[in-house]
Amino acid sequence: MGCCISNLDGGETVSQCRARKRYMKQLVVARQFFSASHAMYFRSLRNTGSALLQFSSSESALHHHHHLGPPSLPPPPSPPEEIFSSPRPPFSPSTDTNWSSSIGASPLPPPPPPPPPQSSTWDFWDPFVETTTQSMTEEEWEDEVAELPLTRSRTESTMAPPSVLSGYSKDTSGSTDLAMVKSTNGKNIFDIIKEVDDYFLKAADAGAELSAILEVTSPIVSTTQTKGGKVYSYGFYLSPASWTWGSSPKSQAFGSFLGDQVVGNKGGDSHSSTIEKLYAWEKKLYEEVKDSEAIKMKHEKKVSQLRKLEVKGADYLKTEKTKKELEKLESQLTVSSQAIETISAEINKIRDTQLHPQLLDLVKGLMCMWRSMYESHQVQTHIVQQFKYLNTIPSAEPTSEIHRQSALQLELQVQQWHQSFCNLVKAQKDYIQNLTGWLRLSLYQFTKTPLSRTDQETGIYSFCEEWHQAVDRIPDKVASEGIKSFLTVINDIVVQHTEEYKQKKKSESVFKEFEKKSSELRLLENKYGPFSVPQSPGKDPVAEKRLKVDMLRTKAEEEKSKHENLVAMTRAMTVNNLQMVFPHVFQAMVGFSTVCMQAFEKSYNQAKKITQEQQVKTILP
Repeated sequence: MGCCISNLDGGETVSQCRARKRYMKQLVVARQFFSASHAMYFRSLRNTGSALLQFSSSESALHHHHHLGPPSLPPPPSPPEEIFSSPRPPFSPSTDTNWSSSIGASPLPPPPPPPPPQSSTWDFWDPFVETTTQSMTEEEWEDEVAELPLTRSRTESTMAPPSVLSGYSKDTSGSTDLAMVKSTNGKNIFDIIKEVDDYFLKAADAGAELSAILEVTSPIVSTTQTKGGKVYSYGFYLSPASWTWGSSPKSQAFGSFLGDQVVGNKGGDSHSSTIEKLYAWEKKLYEEVKDSEAIKMKHEKKVSQLRKLEVKGADYLKTEKTKKELEKLESQLTVSSQAIETISAEINKIRDTQLHPQLLDLVKGLMCMWRSMYESHQVQTHIVQQFKYLNTIPSAEPTSEIHRQSALQLELQVQQWHQSFCNLVKAQKDYIQNLTGWLRLSLYQFTKTPLSRTDQETGIYSFCEEWHQAVDRIPDKVASEGIKSFLTVINDIVVQHTEEYKQKKKSESVFKEFEKKSSELRLLENKYGPFSVPQSPGKDPVAEKRLKVDMLRTKAEEEKSKHENLVAMTRAMTVNNLQMVFPHVFQAMVGFSTVCMQAFEKSYNQAKKITQEQQVKTILP
């Protein structure tokens, strides 16, 4: 029996069915991870914007501003103020003045940027200049962007509406929002970051429709992290294991809340339940195939045994008994074969009628999502160009404890943004890799050959292969490094805050010691008079104490001066760092979202074309 099992496990058919089952099991988990990573990423966008807003409010209160807009160009008439519908708990900045000027001022679009020089490599940053993008591979794009200096401004390139997006309106929301980017006049750091945050919220809203398809049903889980001796509480958790999946009451409530946005279900089974059903059928198929192979091996043994009996001229009863056992095994094989065909037909039916349309919805959702993300990050790129027109005079105000904590909070949120971005990219790759692996094994395993492939089978296979290749080609490294560079800059600010804080404590400690010794000196002077007679040769207690006090005064002044210098350095460093990194990180996100948008659009359009051709074939005689 042990030998039989060993041979059975090594059978090609059983091995393929085991691999099919494994791919589908991994696909169930990959969908969960995809859903969790998707929700985590868009939550991290909201949290990053919120943390930036809090940080900029604290920072803005410590600066005096000279507001310098681009010279010699009068501003055009003000367009109406845009109203953002994205939900966010009300934010309370440190000063009412900043808040009222941020929401009450009429927005003025900046003057058009100068045309780029012919030889400028920054032409590439307009992702829709076809003469540039068509001549570059994916690899060349990564190399080009990686070599760009962080301090270079993007006002040299003109961001046009995406001309390559066939089927989309020319008047996209992205180009409309670009026209509403407010001028720099009268703004401080907080005002600019407030606009950036508006588009973090818009970018986060871009994932709503896909959240319905992926059935994001995770509860908000509270967790804490410790940083710099302080404890921070967050409304999310990195591990997807604690999330809720499937068609639970929570997911039904989520679908009811989204209403018409639920496009993945359309009255039928959800995407998760479809995959789970396929996994259940794949497990059943594996068991049937394994049992069938076991019956075949028993049948072969009995056939060999019967031949030997017939050659030997064995006893009639013994021969007949063997024949009956053979008939029973043949009957079992027939039943098993029918069961395998029935299960395979059910798998094919679910694949073609449920899975395929859901996958089309999923890729369409990805295409639209990254288009909205592109538009939001494109506007953010133009907004942050205003930083270079800000002329700030650092104040002598030291960094407050609230500001230190807001910097730590921002560091943790950008860290979460980077981690969730990497998770999202990996989750999608895992998902399509397991899906394509299952399709490769499942489509033509049993009775069918490549010559007997149906149009529907060819369609879903070609579609998923194209999707798989598109995801593999997407250059996520540049975007990941862009977010990481932002994280590095925030970390530098946090370190600077720490140095300033340490110097403040040191200066305060020396000053307290100086005050203590000064008090002791006054007591001695009251006792002995300001010029006492030495009690013994070489010993004058008042003079000795006065010398120590003078030394402490000098040291206190030195430490105070060091602290003031660190304060000025912190204020200047913060503005300079933001000016340096902001264009880079948003340029990287614009480039990444552009490639994603085009890749998913190509996959979706090819799939729709195949579907339309199939529909024409069914109509024509």
